[in-house]
Order: sequence, then C-alpha cells, then structure tokens
Amino acid sequence: MNKDLFYSLDLNLLRTFLVLSQERNMRKASKRLFVSQPAISQALQKLRHHFADELFVKVHGGLEPTPFAQDLADAITPHLDGLASSLNRNQAFNPFNIDMPLRIAVAPIVLTCLSGTLFQRLQNVAPNCSIELISWSKTTVDEIKNGDVLFGINYDHDLPQHIYSRQLVELTSKVIVRQDHPVNLPSVDAHDMQGYDIASIIIPGWNDDFSLAAEVMRREGVEVNVKFRSEFVMAAVDVVTHSDLFLPHSNLFPIHNFPHLRSMTAHVKGQPFHYPVYAYYHSKYRHNPMINWLYDQVLHVLNEQIANH
Repeated sequence: MNKDLFYSLDLNLLRTFLVLSQERNMRKASKRLFVSQPAISQALQKLRHHFADELFVKVHGGLEPTPFAQDLADAITPHLDGLASSLNRNQAFNPFNIDMPLRIAVAPIVLTCLSGTLFQRLQNVAPNCSIELISWSKTTVDEIKNGDVLFGINYDHDLPQHIYSRQLVELTSKVIVRQDHPVNLPSVDAHDMQGYDIASIIIPGWNDDFSLAAEVMRREGVEVNVKFRSEFVMAAVDVVTHSDLFLPHSNLFPIHNFPHLRSMTAHVKGQPFHYPVYAYYHSKYRHNPMINWLYDQVLHVLNEQIANH
C-alpha cells in the first residue's frame, strides 16, 4: 500500500514548507515563524524524508525550490490561504494599530496624483504609520519578492507567479498640452496630433525602450517622433509647458493643479482609449487584512482623482 502523504504528515511541517517556499531564505522563514534557524533546518530534513525529495537547494542569496517543491507549493497554497482566512476572519483589523512604515512603489504616471492625497488619507485613518512612496524601478519586482516593498502600483505586467496582481482602476488616455497649443479640441486622435512631437514618461521595467503612444499612433498610420523622455513627470510637464510637444497621460493627471496646461481625451478608432492600473504585492499577502485595507485606500484615492479630473 502506498504511503498516505497527508495523514502521516505533521501539518506544522506543511506550514514551514509553505513559508520556506515563499521566503526562500532560512533566516526570513525563522523570523516569520518565530522559531530558530536550527528548528527550520530540522523541519526541512523531516519534509525531505517525508516527500523523498530535496525540496530546496542552496543558491546565492537563499534557497531555490525543486520542480516538485514548486508544484507542491502551487497546489497547496490556495487551500492553506483559505484556511488562514477562515481562522482569521473574526480578528478585527484596526488601521490605528499600524506602527510600521508602508513602503509603496508607484509608476511615475500615478505618482503625480497619488503622493499628497494618499498621505493625507492614510494619516487620517492610520496616524501611527509612516509612508514611504518610491518610484517603480527595474528592481521593484525583486523588492516585492524579498519584502523590501510592501505594495506596488503600475500598468499591466507579466510578473512571476509569487507576485499577485489585482486591478485597481481603468484609466482613460489623455493628451496634455500647454494652454495655447495649436490643437484645441475636446478629443483628439492620431491624425489630429500629426506633426507634433511626444514628451514621454519612462516607467523603468515597463517602457524602457518604447513609447506606447507612439506605437498606437504608428498603428493608426501616423509617424511621430518621441522628442523627450524622462522618468520625472515634472520634467516632461516643464517641457510641454514651453513647447508644442504633447504629453500622453491619463485622467489621473491633476490638471486642476496646472492652470497653464489643458487635457484632451485621446481617441483610437473613434473611441476613448482605456487601459488598467494594477496593485501588486507578494502572493503570501493575498488574504492579509492590512494589505486589503491598503488596496481599498489606494482605490478610493484613485477614484477620487478620476472624478475630479
């Protein structure tokens, strides 16, 4: 008779396995489980014997799961997450008790409207926490993975499995120009902007070597030059203010704060062009009440900004 791998297993070991598969580091796993590193090592030895698999191998910076361990983690994570959610459901979460820094990585195009409003909202409901708002960079995915960044906000990304994504809002594309720009219409398409160059915002790790607006215009049969690119939104705003360049942005742009600028809705094939923005965080936090609360706060601020555009 085959060994029953479930009923012959101490479920505490399964919890240790899941944390190891998420952290991929003995020290971080022991810290999270409030046990010593030798205790984690002993648990891993028992798991290896139980499953007759190495499970994790040492690599630079931590541990790498074997194919068997990765498949096992993928299979059991939803079930243990559901169990954790059921057990924790009756524990009330109070944002007033958050006394840690909330480190949030934000794409530049969102950072423009989010910084002050998000800080104000969080301080009203969680006055004991501090906010660390940083720009999304090429290392952000790794920082979410290793716990250096708690929460990320960006466009759609093809990210590793351990990074969980959840849509926040759908944005409407806008064209930002100076008040006396020659094109003055409520909505514009690629042909309306023909002959004018683009000031593009770089989002590291997303559009390092291309401009989405330029690609959309070329698909519409209009050649366009990207004359200026920067990771700094205010640099692009300054260029647009003093030239005929236009800035592709969205209805998140706080146009009311820039009386010398105006916005026009961008149309593609006769319709407004929409695209989503997502929240990103480690998959181990999918049922974490603080993360879900933070998601709701960001969602509220984004919706408020869109409504005021």
